[in-house]
Amino acid sequence: MRTRSLLACLIAGITTTALAAPAEARINQRQTQQQHRISQGVNSGSLTAREVNRLQRQQGHIAAYEARSRADGEGLSRAERLRLDAMQDRASANIYRQKHDRQRGE
Repeated sequence: MRTRSLLACLIAGITTTALAAPAEARINQRQTQQQHRISQGVNSGSLTAREVNRLQRQQGHIAAYEARSRADGEGLSRAERLRLDAMQDRASANIYRQKHDRQRGE
């Protein structure tokens, strides 16, 4: 009986770790995609220098929060992943809004 519960805990731990790894990879992938979208906006002229600075600063805040969250050595908790996801959602909306406004970069 004791070995079954130990085995169940071990399997649950492995499953949780396996599910967390793709979530953390997704965070990094989204960060990379958003940087690419900002670069596209610069290249196409749809972002002004001021907009780029604001968007880059926002990306820096997200990266800093992620680094602080990972610094405890235990990876990201569920709450930290949810907060990072919400931060990236806001950043994505800001990138879209700034790229599609009437202001043009040089």
